[in-house]
Amino acid sequence: MTTALRPLSTGELLDRTFSLYRSHFGLFLGIFALPYMVVLAFQLVGLVFQSSAPKLPNILLTLAWSVGAGILTLIVSAISQAATVIAVSNLQLGRPATVTDSFSRVKGHVLGVVGISLLVSMAAGFGLLAIVVPGVILLIIWSLAVPVKILENKGVFDSMSRSMELTKGDWGRIFVIGLLILALKFGISSLLQWPVLIAAGFNFRSGVRQFTIGWQVAVLLSGFVSTSLVGALATIAFSLVYYDERVRKEAFDLQLMMTTLDASALPPSPAQAGA
Repeated sequence: MTTALRPLSTGELLDRTFSLYRSHFGLFLGIFALPYMVVLAFQLVGLVFQSSAPKLPNILLTLAWSVGAGILTLIVSAISQAATVIAVSNLQLGRPATVTDSFSRVKGHVLGVVGISLLVSMAAGFGLLAIVVPGVILLIIWSLAVPVKILENKGVFDSMSRSMELTKGDWGRIFVIGLLILALKFGISSLLQWPVLIAAGFNFRSGVRQFTIGWQVAVLLSGFVSTSLVGALATIAFSLVYYDERVRKEAFDLQLMMTTLDASALPPSPAQAGA
């Protein structure tokens, strides 16, 4: 059964985000936890090698392993984001959504999502370093590029251009949604990770010190749990904003309704008629 689409207020979009997350918690947890297990395993193997290497090779190994972990995290993040967009789209349109189906449909989109993430991060990062406001604006106008890439199968630059078009006139609302989701993710991540860091000996004055191997593992595990629990929230929210903008600007709800009606009005196939 198709979900009744209509324009949603900021509060309704946030409520829909948390409602989807709560009612399909296992789905979104699986979409983020399963790929990030690869990153966690890579990091844990790195700890083993680093702890057994001499000092100078250890420094070089740590640097090389950090670069590798960063690249792997970027790829895994793209896979999880793409799968989350597909899952949200199915749920929003009243279709079944599973972890397996969501992952099976990300093929062909991963490199595009990686490209979008890199371009947006670099452009917005420069904007934030120069003057904060331009960086925030770039994050807002390209906030729907990933849903566009997945759901409309566009190229990287076309997706970013389409996102600019969809977000036009709604920057304030998108900023509020993004800020609230970011604050929530930061709060939950802090609750999960800071107790482990403090117990491990982290000091706010002196900063990070060399943790024992056991505490390093604990820190990595707390980061994994945090990412698995809250990683999907932003993608869920902006996937819903994508549909809301299309409803507002392109009457997507009417298009969907007419498509559904046309499909139901089609005559049965000969096999169905003779059944």
